[in-house]
Amino acid sequence: MEKAAKFTARILRDGDWFLAFSPEFPEGNGQGLSEEEALESLRDSILLLIEDRRQDAEASLGKGEKLVPLPLG
Repeated sequence: MEKAAKFTARILRDGDWFLAFSPEFPEGNGQGLSEEEALESLRDSILLLIEDRRQDAEASLGKGEKLVPLPLG
């Protein structure tokens, strides 16, 4: 059985806000008025980072290079 990739999040409270950070994606962060909102915001941030990096990789492909899907589980 394959295992899905799992990432972690650090959550802290700052007044009324919850802030979320991922050690695996230090550029990403999220915030919300609940832990769930902060985590969803962090997920969206990580997905945007991945898409941005994919677009950068596509733009820098050389002759004979291609990107292929890499399932992580």
